[in-house]
Amino acid sequence: MKEHIKSTVKALAQVKMEKARCADHACPPPDRLEIVKVLHELQSLLFPMAFRRDYPDMAEETLLIRALYRLRDQLVAAMRFQDLQGEDPVKAADAICTGFAERLPEIKRLLLLDVEALYEGDPAAVCREEVMITYPGFRAICIFRIAHELYVLKAPLIPRIMTEYAHEKTGIDIHPGATVGEYFFIDHGTGIVIGETTVIGDHVKLYQGVTLGAKSFELDENGNPVKNIKRHPNIGNHVVIYANATILGGDTYIGDNSVIGGNTWLTRSVEAGSVVAYKGENRE
Repeated sequence: MKEHIKSTVKALAQVKMEKARCADHACPPPDRLEIVKVLHELQSLLFPMAFRRDYPDMAEETLLIRALYRLRDQLVAAMRFQDLQGEDPVKAADAICTGFAERLPEIKRLLLLDVEALYEGDPAAVCREEVMITYPGFRAICIFRIAHELYVLKAPLIPRIMTEYAHEKTGIDIHPGATVGEYFFIDHGTGIVIGETTVIGDHVKLYQGVTLGAKSFELDENGNPVKNIKRHPNIGNHVVIYANATILGGDTYIGDNSVIGGNTWLTRSVEAGSVVAYKGENRE
């Protein structure tokens, strides 16, 4: 058995990822559990009435200090793990944390509007506190808005870890690079996918199973998908997209005040005020 173990370990060492940015036995990656603690501390700071149970007697300033220092440590780990050249990781992490802290009041403002959208838009919602405590849509949006600000500040790895945690817990997959306007409403939520370059306007409602995705990938000379290009649709203001609708393509735009029916498949733009419904074999 020992000889088999030695030969297996040797064979594993010879199987390597080409062009990896982090070498074997280099700095460890950021700690996912610590990043989840950052989210919990920030949620407790932003909405103490809903999330403060784990920190009942902690002052707001102390909570923020804990969250920011924990975040800074994980940012440094992410930068060292990815071996980013030309940057002092501690200095870069401090700058990101400072910029992020300045954005927290705006994050809270947007999230309070999201609570209003969910409360006003769902007749089953008894109160706003219920929305914050129980609705998976709000939890996913809350984590997304935190992660998005870190994404904008060019934080490595951390934003994706945050939104994938939300994905795991709620079944809602929102890339932190997406742009989402005010009064965002997600009902039920399970199975929703929102791609990286999606742009969503104000007062938009999404129901379960909606996909805002890429139609196809532009390829480079080696046949690999080209990165950093617009691939996902734009959704205007006051748009409702019902369950299991799929809207694809970077040049696809859904005009203001449109309604997209359930199970609809769209790869083209529609004008403002449109109503698009599933029609059997012809899905547009």
